[in-house]
Amino acid sequence: MSWKEKIAVITGATTGIGKATRELLVDRGVKVYNLDTTKPADDDTRGEFIPCDVRKVQDIKDAFSAIIARETKIDMLFANAGIHLFATMEQTSDEDLDNLININIKGTFYSVREILPYMKAQKRGSIVLMGSDQTFVGKGSSSVYGMTKGATGQLTKSTAIDYAPYNIRVNCICPGTIDTPLLDRAVTHFATINGVEEAGVYESLNAVQPWGRIGKPQEIAAVVAFLLSDENSFMTGSLVSADGGYVCQ
Repeated sequence: MSWKEKIAVITGATTGIGKATRELLVDRGVKVYNLDTTKPADDDTRGEFIPCDVRKVQDIKDAFSAIIARETKIDMLFANAGIHLFATMEQTSDEDLDNLININIKGTFYSVREILPYMKAQKRGSIVLMGSDQTFVGKGSSSVYGMTKGATGQLTKSTAIDYAPYNIRVNCICPGTIDTPLLDRAVTHFATINGVEEAGVYESLNAVQPWGRIGKPQEIAAVVAFLLSDENSFMTGSLVSADGGYVCQ
């Protein structure tokens, strides 16, 4: 397929999987808009940056309106922005709970809801939501994070059904444990509240993967790019594992 003249929006594309996907799409010729609260480093010039907090509906409305005014269309959305937390229910504060729900569930919902009218008018579009291996399975010390990713899976399926008549595909990428700043922060939090060494946590994470290691952001970006692409013409409502074999155990 030709990637040139395609317009993509990625939420949370300053670091991690979002950044890797942004870089890959730009390298293929896509014009990518990064909606994030944090601006990329000065030497990170791939893509266009728009300050946006996905917890705030007006931020998302303003960002999409600005992109449409400039480009007249949006072909792809990767609703990637999210946070992680290693914690049992008793270790999860009310603030933690609110942050996870507001970013992982509401932020994803708002982003998709606001872009759908534009894609309906175009009669085409491709959307990928950020799920997790925990869209499929449970893990210890991850009750609220897992809850948000289970919700994302159901949002994918229902939205795919509702918008298939408009030629809008909606799929969900479900990564396993990936080497990102998001993981680093979660490991630090887990190690602190449990009084263990961070190095030991990383060793445990590697050990439970059938592939023998955690994943790289670029490995997930490659799958996301396919899901967004025109080559993926008959997949919608799919929850796609990219986890080194974790959930097939």
